[in-house]
Amino acid sequence: MKKEDKGIIIDKIAETLKEYSCFYLVETAGLNAERTSELRRACFKSDIKLMVVKNTLLHKALEKIGGEFDELYPALKGSTSVMFANVGNAPAKLLKDFKKKDDVLPRLKAAYVEETVYVGEDQIDTLASIKSKNELIADVVALLQSPAKNVVSALTSGGSKLHGILETLSKKEN
Repeated sequence: MKKEDKGIIIDKIAETLKEYSCFYLVETAGLNAERTSELRRACFKSDIKLMVVKNTLLHKALEKIGGEFDELYPALKGSTSVMFANVGNAPAKLLKDFKKKDDVLPRLKAAYVEETVYVGEDQIDTLASIKSKNELIADVVALLQSPAKNVVSALTSGGSKLHGILETLSKKEN
């Protein structure tokens, strides 16, 4: 491959890295054609971009965009596929579901989610349990709405009683 071609590929990988907020390094080399197609379809449905890369080109792309990726470099051995997503836990959930059929592959090598690096297959459960930004916002809104809902509920359920008490009190004063 020509040096110019490598430069173009490195630029493309770097652009993709900047486009997404998280990425997972995954080993998929042992999957047969049918399982690879299943994985690609599942990624497409989950809005995850799957890209097979050469380790040296990915390493250079990571260096090009800068950042704290030093912990990821040891994971760049063997064949590597990169799963790009904007929802941090989506690739982990997909990998967990996919591994129910085949316990070996795809295998998580490392992940970069919300400026944190996770290394090793044992991190898959941790990654799957991470809440996305939208999920956290929904939790906060639900917590804020709960007390207000209780007050409104109490007022509406006791509204007729309250109205009756106020009416009785106003008649009593006359």
